[in-house]
Amino acid sequence: MARPGFLVVTAVGCAVGMASAAACGCGFSWPRAVATLALALLAHASANMHNDFADAVSGADAANTAGLYPFTGGSRLVQGGVVTAQDMRQVSLGLGMIVALGGLLLAFQSGGGLLLIGLAGLLLAWAYSAPPLALMSRGLGEIAVALAWALVVVGADYVQRGRFFVIPAVAALGYGLMIGNVLLANACPDAVADARVGKRTLAVRLGLARAAWLYLAVALAAQAWVVAMVAALVLPLPTLAALAAAPLSLAAGVLLRRHAGQPGRLRPALVLGIVAALVYGLGLAWGFWMVRA
Repeated sequence: MARPGFLVVTAVGCAVGMASAAACGCGFSWPRAVATLALALLAHASANMHNDFADAVSGADAANTAGLYPFTGGSRLVQGGVVTAQDMRQVSLGLGMIVALGGLLLAFQSGGGLLLIGLAGLLLAWAYSAPPLALMSRGLGEIAVALAWALVVVGADYVQRGRFFVIPAVAALGYGLMIGNVLLANACPDAVADARVGKRTLAVRLGLARAAWLYLAVALAAQAWVVAMVAALVLPLPTLAALAAAPLSLAAGVLLRRHAGQPGRLRPALVLGIVAALVYGLGLAWGFWMVRA
């Protein structure tokens, strides 16, 4: 139900934020780091389940018989009769309550700014799937996801640092772009099914060919952002390790473009896109840790 294989993008986002704080000499608390990681993973799991519930109610996942599991089409547990949509919703709400209570305790230790980050994250998780906003159905889901994972980076840094700072925000923007791009690519095989139920993702609105060009443009922007911020002396030089993701993103974009009319052949592109995002985040985290060392 939690789709645990995808929780790694949240773990990497936490690593980027924690490494950013450590690189600035702000000290490092392992208990807070463990609490941050646990709560972030539970929040992501809750959001995944809430998304499955919303797609089950709208009929999007039931209509998606050609999805590339496990990358698209949800967990398929509701459609397979393993659980009901209401089961999915109840577990999602239960996890959300745990995250809220744990977040309050962590904010008491770290500072009130964490409450703002948590509230923004909860709003994005709700608005992404649920009506009346249902951002995923309005071509705004990718932006919401990019913002949500940028908050993961900023929040993980804040727990250690105890205040907001520009460096983690800069790193968060690049990582958020890469995660938003993962959603853009994953929506391509689902475009036909999504259009059938009125789920107007960017892949549906643009068409697969133009969505592939947008994927390449966003990936290029994320790479250029790191270079520009290193040149401006905002990010440390070792964070250029994030550029190791560039060939992977390029390959994913080329495959998306080449097989735009053959959604069933997009699995390698989706794998490359996810790996590119992870390499990008790990490159940032490694760069920060090198500065600390």
